[in-house]
Amino acid sequence: MNALLNAKESGQRRWMYPQVKKGTYYKWRARLSYVYLIFFFTGPFLRINSQPLLMLNFVDRQFVLLGQVFWPQDIFLFMLASLFFLVCVVLFTIAFGRIFCGWICPQTIFMEMVFRKIEIWIEGDANKRKKLDASPWTNEKIVKKGGKHLAFIVLSFLIANTFLAYIIGSQGLIRIITEPVSMHWVGFLSIWVFTAVFYLVYSQVRELVCTVICPYGRLQSVLIDEHTLVVAYNDVRGEPRGKLERIPDPVNPRGDCVDCGLCVAVCPTGIDIRKGTQIECINCTVCIDACDQVMDKIHKPRNLIGFYSENMIRVGEKLSFTLRMKAYTAVIVVLLGVLSYFVFSRTDMDMTVMRSAGLLYQEQKGGYISNIYNADIINKTDRKHIIAIKPDDPSIKIKYIQAPGTIGSGLSAKAVFFMMVPQTNIHTAKTDIHLQLWMDNRLIETVNTAFIGPVN
Repeated sequence: MNALLNAKESGQRRWMYPQVKKGTYYKWRARLSYVYLIFFFTGPFLRINSQPLLMLNFVDRQFVLLGQVFWPQDIFLFMLASLFFLVCVVLFTIAFGRIFCGWICPQTIFMEMVFRKIEIWIEGDANKRKKLDASPWTNEKIVKKGGKHLAFIVLSFLIANTFLAYIIGSQGLIRIITEPVSMHWVGFLSIWVFTAVFYLVYSQVRELVCTVICPYGRLQSVLIDEHTLVVAYNDVRGEPRGKLERIPDPVNPRGDCVDCGLCVAVCPTGIDIRKGTQIECINCTVCIDACDQVMDKIHKPRNLIGFYSENMIRVGEKLSFTLRMKAYTAVIVVLLGVLSYFVFSRTDMDMTVMRSAGLLYQEQKGGYISNIYNADIINKTDRKHIIAIKPDDPSIKIKYIQAPGTIGSGLSAKAVFFMMVPQTNIHTAKTDIHLQLWMDNRLIETVNTAFIGPVN
């Protein structure tokens, strides 16, 4: 096999025609894929507390996760979540290699469980597809190729609409569909750009996304070690490979591998798993299903190809939870705890109050002492609200220079006010004051600030 799996010696692309063998792992992957596809196509339309289940609106800088609205002001949460995701990826790769690519990655799920099935349904199995591509253009070929690519375009259009709904929301998508194009030409153009991208990826680029474009395969080669569980060929049991013998040679016995080449024929990236772990392997387990079927026919034990670490094959080591995996798990638990705390303690409004710098207290009529304060208030909800600032002590008064008033969705407002404290309440040069933030007559949070006054 060439050094570059997807290229011939002439430099032309080597098109992949993987066979499909529906074994135990394939059936489990299919079930998981159906769950994913149902979630993907229904996700933008599912709502929690009138909010989408998931929306990543980069245009309006509004992000919704499980019904909670996040704004750019919550950037630290995104940084923390990104760090949590990165550590999870590292730990998962250390433990199980590139299994994410074969079982959960949207590229693989759509390619193998949707577009590949359509291709097989229209053009036939791997051998028929290969012959069809090599044959001259006939009416049959035009009909089959045209029908397949038309189906690919329609499906890509459906995926593009759903993908856009995750960005602008289902209601925004419905407006693009139902209202004149002139009112939403940017959204209309975006749908067709996404359609073209998805169509090219699944009709032309295909496995190159996994073998050349995606950096995760390169990351895997750095993170895996002799303890990592990956799809691997047990060469200790399988070698030396050769055709099945009716009468085994007692002097030079052969391994269990009959060199049928089926593990290569079914691989969507075209690798030979018998050559060891390779960055192009996406751990999709199709080679395990194919090899198990051959082992069943020749009455040999299954799992000649299976989930193994290098040490499990070489020294018979049992699967273990290594010290490095335990350390990463501990980091994940801590990060998840911190992230959960900040998410669940997050309020609908955020207020920061600061005394005006460089100004001393002022004496007011009626025996009051006043300080000037600046307050910045951020509305983290998707609706506008009426805001008020009140002290928790009823004897303290607030006189606005600039009132916060009504704050729109995702916007901020500034308030400037005098806080007037009875002089009889002041016993030290610095007094702690508790200010309450009210939203539509509902208490949201209480913040502390310092009040400067004369000492009685």
